[in-house]
Amino acid sequence: MLEEILQYAFENDCSDIHLVAKMPPIVRKLGQLVRLDYPELNSQVVFGWINGMLNHEQQKLYQEGHDIDTAYMDSNKNRYRLNIFRAQGQPAIAMRLLRNKIPTIDQLGLPQILKTLADEPRGMILVTGPTGSGKSTTLAAMIDYINERKAKHILTLEDPIEYIHAPKKSLINQREIHKDAHSFEKALRSALREDPDVILVGEMRDFETISLALTAAETGHLVFSTLHTTGAASTIDRIIDVFPPHQQAQIRTQLASVLKGVVSQALIPRIDEPRRVAVHEIMIMTDAIGNLIRENKIVQINSSIQTGSRIGMQSLEACLASYIKEGAISVDTALEICSNKEFLKRLI
Repeated sequence: MLEEILQYAFENDCSDIHLVAKMPPIVRKLGQLVRLDYPELNSQVVFGWINGMLNHEQQKLYQEGHDIDTAYMDSNKNRYRLNIFRAQGQPAIAMRLLRNKIPTIDQLGLPQILKTLADEPRGMILVTGPTGSGKSTTLAAMIDYINERKAKHILTLEDPIEYIHAPKKSLINQREIHKDAHSFEKALRSALREDPDVILVGEMRDFETISLALTAAETGHLVFSTLHTTGAASTIDRIIDVFPPHQQAQIRTQLASVLKGVVSQALIPRIDEPRRVAVHEIMIMTDAIGNLIRENKIVQINSSIQTGSRIGMQSLEACLASYIKEGAISVDTALEICSNKEFLKRLI
């Protein structure tokens, strides 16, 4: 049954699969949850699937009550990101389908300025957005862009590894947290001694990881990472707020120096065809924005983004307005996800 469900999800372009005891299988298609025509899943069946997906150490951790993040490959060589947990005492599996082929920046329809960001020799580039917004895919496309064109040492730190990169012009080492390293913090400390040019940190989850990532960017590396934030201003605020008050002025100065760009992304349904489209806010670091960060005038960054289209910046509202004018998305959907509704209304 499991292989049937996974094959259905793959063939029908589903992004996620939910397998929870005492419920039928559920998939997410075009952002919407769809119940499949199967009976409720038996607890023992789900436990059996879980044991088949985990190694011995992971099985032991799960039995002790831990949630497990890992990756899984089915018999058709399709890969999935897994979160295995319990809900009301019942076993549950959340699966994210990972495409084997890494799409290019052009194939994803991403803004061309992302190529310019990927060409930066050093600094920090952040891709942000809610869960399921395609951050990992965008980052994979940017890493692949470097891999196609430059002889660099690229080191990725992921939990779990999502897209597998084959070396092209670059040397690529992919390390999985809990398998190849104990934590993002420890992997990043080691990374600084492994002669990388480019470091991908799958997620900056805590003070130590953020601090080390900033240091890596400051010492000549190009660092990519993600945060679950919406918009450049909230992203910068989130990073600064992680640090104690007496360090925040120093961190603002450090961020203003190393940050090269923030790409905030969301996926919304199209009305002209049955798929979703990525919409973006893009902030490119300038002297003016650097000064705003140093002076703790983060709220004014949005105005700089709105007036920075000449150098590749883009407000979310401008992006939404362009899709509305193309007839690709509805006004109602656009208004739901933007924060400055009045600005969007003026643009359309």
